[in-house]
Amino acid sequence: MTSPAVDPAPAARRAASAPRTPAAPAASSPPARRRITGAVWAALGIVYVVWGSTYLGIRIVVETMPPFLSAGTRFVTAGLLLAGIIAWRQGPAALKVTRRQLGSAVLVGLLLILGGNGLVVLAETSIPSGLAALLISVVPAWVVVLKAATGLRPSAGGLAGVLLGLTGLGVLTLPGLSGDVKAGGVALVVVATFLWSLGSFSSARLPMPANPFAASAYEMVAGGLGGLAVGLVRGEQHGLDLGEVSTRSWAALAYLIVFGSLIAFTAYAWLLQAAPLSLVATYAYVNPVVAVALGALVLNEALSWPIVLGGAIVVGGVWLIVSTERRG
Repeated sequence: MTSPAVDPAPAARRAASAPRTPAAPAASSPPARRRITGAVWAALGIVYVVWGSTYLGIRIVVETMPPFLSAGTRFVTAGLLLAGIIAWRQGPAALKVTRRQLGSAVLVGLLLILGGNGLVVLAETSIPSGLAALLISVVPAWVVVLKAATGLRPSAGGLAGVLLGLTGLGVLTLPGLSGDVKAGGVALVVVATFLWSLGSFSSARLPMPANPFAASAYEMVAGGLGGLAVGLVRGEQHGLDLGEVSTRSWAALAYLIVFGSLIAFTAYAWLLQAAPLSLVATYAYVNPVVAVALGALVLNEALSWPIVLGGAIVVGGVWLIVSTERRG
């Protein structure tokens, strides 16, 4: 999707802040490369598996909870908890940011949390969790479009990986395109993928807080407050009786707060600053496999040979993109 193992924007930021030397013309200098370490693979593993399970959690939450109010509660709670942990472990100074950094974190949080996650939660009130996760696979394609729009030419291997992944997406969704699928829910997820991709893309190019965990906390609180505001505007509070919320919805919300937000989203925020964006985006290929499997096991969502075949093709796309990154 880009030149192997390179995310040009952060490298450009570092170059802009570094003192200039007359050693060689800028045009002849190779771009800085991000080394893919064991910590990166561990964080990717968390995002791959935990976020794959969050689609199931979201589906269970919205069984008895309103979408935006539940999503807003999830992220405001997680963000405040994370901020408290940062202040406790690193001191209050770790949360200090400039006005520009705070503005960037708020913007990215609204794109990722309110736009990206919020619309998926709303969509899962009308479409299966597995299908929602499958549709998220278009995220790397949006990343290619956004990078191309800024003049960054995708590599042949990265582009082939995206195309292979999208082919798998087509195979996976064939059984779902029946009368049981609401076109509005599908459209919501597609819009959500664009907003999520835009947020991810922007975070590497804006003056974000230096501490990625502090950035994650600000993003979650901002996006969560946005979700609460949208929920109130939609009137989701009318007729809401907390006594009628099921135990499993409460349990799923707690899981989403601790694992989906505190752990996985923080890992994702760290990856955006520590790994190539095109590599980070491969979570969108693995999450559907996890989500489809859990949806079939827990909610009895359809599992057929196209899903198995499509899943294999999707994993092939992941391998191609990752191998392209590692060659760099």
